[in-house]
Amino acid sequence: MSDADAFVDRLDPELCVVTAEGGGERAGCLVGFASQCSIRPVRYVVWLSKVNRTYEVARGASHLAVHLLGRDQYGLARLFGGETGHETDKFAAVDWRRGPHGTVVLGAARAWLVGRVVSHLDGGDHVGFVLAPEVAGEDEGTERQVFRLSDAEGIDPGHPVD
Repeated sequence: MSDADAFVDRLDPELCVVTAEGGGERAGCLVGFASQCSIRPVRYVVWLSKVNRTYEVARGASHLAVHLLGRDQYGLARLFGGETGHETDKFAAVDWRRGPHGTVVLGAARAWLVGRVVSHLDGGDHVGFVLAPEVAGEDEGTERQVFRLSDAEGIDPGHPVD
């Protein structure tokens, strides 16, 4: 293992579920690469795998929704991270509603953000969707411990990673 691999293995980032609606289709996936990427103006970037169904749908979307899960929401994380939208309608198994700009907002999310897609960045096997945050919501009264990479142990990706 290289020093760089060892460094990355020490990280325990927050995971989120990103949903997209475009061309009359909806999709969503568990995302491990996401972060605020600018202060002024505020920007947030989510990285979607090019082999993921959510990436295919997101390319036609003007807005994306980003959802934070609680540490106790393993089942929801497994659904969006361990199943592929190429084979499974993930939304048939969860409570969701139409959000701002026609987005798909998950009812069980601890917090959510809807952002306008302002640019795309090719990062290799993932593409960064840079979002201008527009609307957000939070489930009042819930714990603030968010689902992290270490909480996802046992979730195998719903699509190939190589």
